Formats: sequence, structure tokens, C-alpha cells
Amino acid sequence: MADFTMPSLGADMDEGTLLEWLVEPGAPVRRGDPVAVVETAKSTIEVECFETGTMAQLLVEPGTTVPVGTPLARIGPTAERAEKSKKANKQHKPLKKAKKARKPEGPTAAEKVEEPPPRPPRHLPEKGEPTKTPLTPPEPTAVPVPSDGGRHGHLEAGPLARHLAEQVGVDLERLHGSGPGGRVARTDVEQAAATRATAQPPRVRATPLARRLAAELGVDLATVAGTGNDSAVRAVDVRRAAPGPTAPAPAVHPPATSAGPSTARPSPARPSAAGPSANRAATMRQAIAGLMTRANLEIPHYYLSTTVDMATAMDWLHEHNRRTPVGERLLPAALLVKATALAAREVTELNGFWTDDQFSAGEGVHLATAVSLRGGGLIAPTLRDADTLALPQLMTALKDLVRRARTGRLRSSEVSGATITVTNLGDQGVETVFGVIHPPQVALVGFGRVANRPWAVDGLLGVRPVVTATLSADHRATDGAVGSRFLTAVDRFLQNPEQL
Repeated sequence: MADFTMPSLGADMDEGTLLEWLVEPGAPVRRGDPVAVVETAKSTIEVECFETGTMAQLLVEPGTTVPVGTPLARIGPTAERAEKSKKANKQHKPLKKAKKARKPEGPTAAEKVEEPPPRPPRHLPEKGEPTKTPLTPPEPTAVPVPSDGGRHGHLEAGPLARHLAEQVGVDLERLHGSGPGGRVARTDVEQAAATRATAQPPRVRATPLARRLAAELGVDLATVAGTGNDSAVRAVDVRRAAPGPTAPAPAVHPPATSAGPSTARPSPARPSAAGPSANRAATMRQAIAGLMTRANLEIPHYYLSTTVDMATAMDWLHEHNRRTPVGERLLPAALLVKATALAAREVTELNGFWTDDQFSAGEGVHLATAVSLRGGGLIAPTLRDADTLALPQLMTALKDLVRRARTGRLRSSEVSGATITVTNLGDQGVETVFGVIHPPQVALVGFGRVANRPWAVDGLLGVRPVVTATLSADHRATDGAVGSRFLTAVDRFLQNPEQL
């Protein structure tokens, strides 16, 4: 049985708050399935399961804040694996235990004593002989037990019927068995389940916390649109569907009398609705401050920049979008991100981590993209294997990541494991950005807006679209020459957009 622990969802995470369980005890889980919702200092993230099995036990209640590495639940084997394990254990039992002492062929003395005396032979009367009453008392006959007699004692039901009743949620105590002596059979359970299915509406898919909140807030789950897996209702959906607080009635203060001062107490102040949001923003700022302070203290940065002619890339982009439906058109950011990913694959010295006083190259190009949040702060979700994605796929994945990052729907695999980071402030009108490296990474690439500038080509001066690309790199891992090769590779890929 394995422990499912609070994961580390970033270098700046020391603890997390379990907001919601997405599975119940006994539910089967597969590797990669989201099983819990965890709140960090920056965002709300769906944590994925790391192995396939059965959720055996939930150890932490929702709303609890625990350090990274604390066991949250226990995951047991699947039913098939458990059955195979039992069979394997039986096959590997020592032979000595399997051998049993043979009984002697003849009965022992004790057995002879315990044997009942032989019954005298029954005398069959002949014709004309009167029938005699036997001297031995008649054998006792079984008295049928009424069907409802088991209500006060042990309920008679077979293992199959009990297992089926547990699966379909039928209470055996309410059934009248059709078997001998009121025994509940499988057909009785199936009939009760079918009757209940026709009498009751189908059960709404919802998480345990969502059901508890719905009961507390008086929300009908059938009327709530779920945003979880397979349209399951989550706690956030219930809170969104809950009716807003009504305006409190004005407090009535009785007039003071001459007998003494008024005993009326002022009504307590209602908490501000912006309180949790303000606290969340303050917590995020503290997390960012701690990480950036650590980065500036520990990482010796060096900075490089270059200006890239985007005329060829923009012409290719306009031609591609002219032949593509509106919903599938590309943005310049897709070209910049793909060029960065290909350059990171080519210059591997900047694609990895600085840990234990040495550089470790990343397994694949997992590119983090900085996303500004509407309430302030930022988060950098990860595009896995960005260098292998075609431009349409990369554009779709980028839009999806940004949308879910701003709505708190990221998964744990999308906020960890990045090998290099890209930040793009072009949509904010910025032309140049020099970022701070996110430890333990060793590089960060920045892009400004694509702007028209005077540019000389083949000795002729004209106006062309250009973008400023910058690199912040860790001097412990590389030198300026390696950074120069990286920016040159980015430029080269952008001059050949058809190869992206």
C-alpha cells in the first residue's frame, strides 16, 4: 500500500491546503487521474494520482494545511492485483503446511464411544399382522421459520446477495426474502434495485465535499452544472450556484429607559467580501517575494539581448491565418514559443537545472510560460515537450493553459518539472523584458511586442516588424558564448517559420 503525499508544486512551495477530495474511499484510480484539489500560495491546482490502484483511505480532511510530503491518503492495489497476490501466496506456501496427518483407516476408541448405537432393524408387518407402534421415538421434523422472523435475529442472505446489495446500495434489512426460511436471494436484491431506480432520479456525479456543501447551503445538485471530470459537480460549482447572502434587516435598538443603560448590543460587523481575495493576493506576493529574493541572492545572472527581424515570420503568419478558420488561427506568441523550444533543444546547456552544485540536463523541453493573474501575481504552467508540438497544437495548448491558470484549474503535472521559462509582455506594450530566473532552472527568455522600426536590408532602409529577445542565464551553468548561441538559434528559427 502506497502513500499519496502532498506534492511539491514549485520551488517556492513549503505547504499546501487540501481543499477538496475528488474521489471517495474505495474508488478505483488510475495514474494521471486528478484525485484532490490543493491550494498553494499562487493558485488552486488539481493534484494527479501517481499510480493505479484503489483509494483505500483518506487521511486528511478538506480545509487542512499540511507541509509538503505529508501523507494525504493511502492507495491500495486494484481488485485484480489483490486476487493475483492471494493466488501467488497460496502457491508459494511451504509444503509442510500443506501436508496433513492421515487419519488411521480404522476408527479410534474415542470415535467408537461417540458413535450412536445402531438402530434396530425395522420390522415390516406381513399380511394380516396388526401394525405395532414403534418403541423408538419418531425423528424430529424441521419446523418452518416465518419469513419475518429474521428481523429480530441474524438476516439470512448469501454472500453473493450481500455483495450485490453493497454495490447497488440496497438495505437488506428492508427486504423480504423469497428463499427458504425468508432467505434473501440475488433476485430479491436485483428487483429492489430496479424498483428504486425507476422510483428515484439518477444519482448526480459529485465530489464528497460538493455533496456536503450542497446539503449545508441548500443547493440541489441536479440543477448545478459540473466542471469536473465527466461533468462531475465540484465544491466550486456548488459555491457558485449557492444563493447570495440577503441583506440583513436593520437592527432595532430599544430606547433607553431611566432604569439603567440600554442592554442592546450593536450588531457584529459583517466580514468584508474582499477579505479572502486580499489575503490570497498578500500570500501570493509573499511567495513571489521569497522566491525572487532567493533567486537574486543565489543565482549570478548575466543578461543578453538581440533584435529579431520578424518580417518573414509575420508574412508567413498572415498567409497561414488567411487559409485557416478563425478559431484555429495563430498568434505571434506561438511562433516565439516554438522557436524558443527548438533553440533549447539545440543548446542543451540552457535546458535543465542547477542542483547539488552541478548542472543536470532536462529530459525533454518542458517550457514554462509566465501568465499574469487577474487578481494580481503570476504563475508559470508548463508546456510538456513543447519542441515536439506542431504550431496549431501548441497554440491550442497555450490558450488552454492560460485559461485554466486564470480559473484555478491547473493540474499538478502542469506546474512542476519545467526546464526553461518564457515570459512575453508584448501584449502590455513592453518592448524589452529582463526576467529573473526561476530556480532551479538556469535560463529565462523574454520577448517584447512586435513593433515597426526602421531597418536596413541589403543596404536599403525600410520599416519592418521587429521584436527584442532577451536571455537571463545562470553564470554558474553557462557563459555568455552559450547564451549568444541560444539567441542566434532563436533568430534563425524565426527567419524560417515554415520549419517551426
